[in-house]
Amino acid sequence: MTSFELERLAFTSESVRDWSLLDPRFTNWPVVYLLDNAERKRVPSAPALDDIYVGESLNAAGRMKQHLDSDEKRHLTTVRVVLDAKFNKSVCLDLESYLIRMLAGDGVYRVLNRNDGITDAEYYERDAYRAKFREVFDELKAEGLFSRTIPEIENDPLFKFSPFKALTQDQAIAVEDILEGLVDDLRTGSPSTLVIQGDPGTGKTVIAIYIMKLLRDLAANQSTEDVDADSLFWDFFVDDVRQLLSDFRIGIVVPQKSLRESITKVFRKTPGLSADMVLTPFEVGEAVEPFDLLIVDEAHRLNQRANQSAGPQNIRFRNINVDLFGTDDLAKTQLEWITAKSAHQIFLLDAAQNVRPADLPSEFVLRLIADARAQERHYLLTSQLRVNAGADYIDYVRKVLAGPQAAPEPSTFAGYDLRMFDRLGDMHAEIRKRDEEFGLARLVAGFAWKWNSKKDRSAFDIELDGERLRWNQTEVDWIASRTALDEVGSIHTVQGYDLNYAGVIVGPDLRFDPTAQRVYFDRASYFDKRGMQNNPKLGKYYSDEDVLRFVTNIYAVLMTRGILGTYLFVCDPPLRTYLERFFRSSA
Repeated sequence: MTSFELERLAFTSESVRDWSLLDPRFTNWPVVYLLDNAERKRVPSAPALDDIYVGESLNAAGRMKQHLDSDEKRHLTTVRVVLDAKFNKSVCLDLESYLIRMLAGDGVYRVLNRNDGITDAEYYERDAYRAKFREVFDELKAEGLFSRTIPEIENDPLFKFSPFKALTQDQAIAVEDILEGLVDDLRTGSPSTLVIQGDPGTGKTVIAIYIMKLLRDLAANQSTEDVDADSLFWDFFVDDVRQLLSDFRIGIVVPQKSLRESITKVFRKTPGLSADMVLTPFEVGEAVEPFDLLIVDEAHRLNQRANQSAGPQNIRFRNINVDLFGTDDLAKTQLEWITAKSAHQIFLLDAAQNVRPADLPSEFVLRLIADARAQERHYLLTSQLRVNAGADYIDYVRKVLAGPQAAPEPSTFAGYDLRMFDRLGDMHAEIRKRDEEFGLARLVAGFAWKWNSKKDRSAFDIELDGERLRWNQTEVDWIASRTALDEVGSIHTVQGYDLNYAGVIVGPDLRFDPTAQRVYFDRASYFDKRGMQNNPKLGKYYSDEDVLRFVTNIYAVLMTRGILGTYLFVCDPPLRTYLERFFRSSA
């Protein structure tokens, strides 16, 4: 393949006019271009981030003239045009979407593109062209448009949770159906409740953020100037939809603190979105104005009435119930807060990821799914985007942890680095090697040790097999924290996140009885008080069998974080013997 060219010019009418006369390809050849204002003079009123826009066109010069007439882009100062003798329309669409994703993930620029549906279509010699994309990236990085390497960007939550994603087929079908249904409901004034269900790694959080950005872009749309007819959702960028969505109040509800903070960072850097759109369930319950639409990520982590993590939240829970329902009805959950405060709801969930008694009861989740199916508003995601072992691995892990009665036949997963270790130190050493090679390799564990270091930073929490380790020293964005490689993450720091490699310590809270041939829960070795806390107000008392379901769900989540591999160290010898049949290295 020939080498590409990178043209640079000032983003002015005179410069574009003169440039267009230099080469016929500038008016009749598929190209990708970038507009930015990195070279503008800094003034107090300037945005905190520089802006950038990425596009593709067969007539670059003509497209520049259109952009110069745009209020949204006339403040930009520089044009960069990527040309190649072997580029075609498909290549340019792919390169355009690649650069948008990488720029959004790097976070140096505010990406001004709309979210009309990034193309992810196959075409002739795509792999060869994609190798060239990396060369384009390197050239643009040398020009200062990127601040980090490709692996560094791809490992960052800004990239992983960016709304600029190429959707899988089942994701695209779900989003299109949701848009069509929502538009119809707005026209008729009908309320709606939708459920998007998927295993770990099927992209539920990405869809939630994607829909938020898309709806905001549809509401802000003033013209179809920047909307390509080849994009997935171009036909929604019309005046009728814009009018329906004007003054449309939306929010995304994220029950988990760490995940909520990561999503908030994305919203701060995404035009059309803002940090105040990312909400706790309590903020929804206390909101003065109702919402038109609430999207609830990890909806299975909404709370029922139970003892909260902080005393004042117990009072807030009661007050919200009284304000919304006239009485402190103990049967009301945060799910009812969501429905009471919004006309439309989208719940994203996995019924098998409840990890605490306070989580939404499984019967509530199953009823929500059944009602959505009855209304034909249920969408099932099946494409596995996280674990390279594939969707079968998720089901395999869950069945193995359920015990011999449910266990499948032992299997291997080609290309997936799945190993068990006899020594924790050896596993930690391998995790360090994988982190140096790929990044995002971390140790994680169940709640089988007290969190002594929370109050005494000099204390160690996990002293095992000659190793001395501490729990995560931060609850927010722990995975990317400076000390993460030397610490052990809990379920609340990793649920909803990706790792490249997960080193899972299965503590003595989960054991195996070789005589009875069953997996069981050891209450004396479990130190998450709220993970087994009874609920006298609701008359709920949790037996060892009840808590076993939460604990096996925790370990299933931990064992499905790793994209490239999962390593296991198991404390209980009989459990180790049982699991060795099923988790054998196949890399």
